[in-house]
Amino acid sequence: MTTTNPGSPASSLDEHGPERTGHVETRGIDLVPADERGGRPRQLFAVWAAPNVSYLSFVVGATLILMGLTLPQALGVVLTGNLLWICTGAVAASGPAAGTSGSVISRAMYGVVGNKVVLVLTGWLIAAAYLALNWSAASVAGIGLAGRFGLPDSSAVDATVICLIAAGTLLIAIFGHATIVRLYTALSVLLTVVFIVVTGYVLAGTDWSYAPAEPLKGPALAVALGTGFTIIASTPLSYSNSPDLARYLPRDSSPVAIAGWTALGAYLPSSVFTMVGALAATSLDMSDPEAALESILPSWFIPVFVLAVVVNTMTNNGMTAYSASLSIQSVGVRLARIPAVLIIGVLGTVMTLYAILVFDFLTSVNTMLQLVVVVTGPAMAVAVTDLVLRRNRYNGTDLLEQRRGGPFWYHRGVHWAGFLAIVVGGLTSALWVNTSFWTGPIARALGDIDLAIPSGMLTAAAVYWATTRVLRSIPRDREPVG
Repeated sequence: MTTTNPGSPASSLDEHGPERTGHVETRGIDLVPADERGGRPRQLFAVWAAPNVSYLSFVVGATLILMGLTLPQALGVVLTGNLLWICTGAVAASGPAAGTSGSVISRAMYGVVGNKVVLVLTGWLIAAAYLALNWSAASVAGIGLAGRFGLPDSSAVDATVICLIAAGTLLIAIFGHATIVRLYTALSVLLTVVFIVVTGYVLAGTDWSYAPAEPLKGPALAVALGTGFTIIASTPLSYSNSPDLARYLPRDSSPVAIAGWTALGAYLPSSVFTMVGALAATSLDMSDPEAALESILPSWFIPVFVLAVVVNTMTNNGMTAYSASLSIQSVGVRLARIPAVLIIGVLGTVMTLYAILVFDFLTSVNTMLQLVVVVTGPAMAVAVTDLVLRRNRYNGTDLLEQRRGGPFWYHRGVHWAGFLAIVVGGLTSALWVNTSFWTGPIARALGDIDLAIPSGMLTAAAVYWATTRVLRSIPRDREPVG
């Protein structure tokens, strides 16, 4: 299926083609021809670094200390939880192999019809929720900056700030892949400089001898460690869209290099700045992260920091909105990519307005990050398992074929191995999750320990592997065509 002009060249890296930096990308989910590909895997480092030089990392890192962990425990959770970026990197390798978006590649896992059901949840609703989460972080900072410039504290001003941030983000998604690759390279440097300055002030005031008033022990410590791991690991698990940002690379690009540069680009800034958030909480009251950080910064630098927070959020959500628009097309909605971007943007904006004007920000962050893993963990496990079983041999032409009896039609359009794996994995994860909104019965029985991620991912991977073997739905000698 294609929703773009099939005759238009669309090389995001060819400055002589119409789809280049500063020009609106017209390609949707259709196949990227070999002669329109370019670039090297190392470009992915900056693409993934820019959105992860993040204010939200400060917030999440501080949460670990607020939960009662010691500094070494919090830092250990950060380093361990972020290892899940390896999964994001591995899945990215399927982009150049297939030459199409991740939302199309997942037809191999769920079937043409089954994939549509999965994408409604993972590609639309969860994407919109992440848009809202990140826009909430930026809006809190932007609203504070508006107050510094004398604007009144009112819902109208708050809503205006939110809508302006959302509009800027959607522009990035509309311009598309070429602009993202070039723009994010520069922004990753600028954002890193700003956040390193903030880090310097945090380190100057860090209480290296910090210890909780009542150190956690036994079951209470296990609960905090499990919850902290879930919160940290939820971010890399949400990026099953990573093939979208690699699909323009040449097909013969090294899968190891693609996986490595993607994972490293995200892991380093995410780990570093989450740890900085934990360090900040040893000496600052991070229950209000924005006010706490601004209290240690020089007054002239505060607007720079706030703008960096807003820009970072726009880079993060620009990627999310871009991929979500492709998911809308993959479901079969007959929309060009730009209207699809606008639809997901409106949904995310509405959710942001609710989160900021109605709900508590920190509660929104922690609850959402813990709940989404019930879906994103099993989905990521299925994607990685499928890639391993197929040895990353995906055929974009076959994947885009939607006719009955096609290569990925399976049984009545559903690959029951994938569907069963994500459902059983999700239900298992729900039994182990522990949030303020929902605590699974197994987690409750074991003292509220949150093991939602390992239980859900291991179950989904095992079910998918076993079922594909029983159904013989992934022939071991399957080779890509074309």
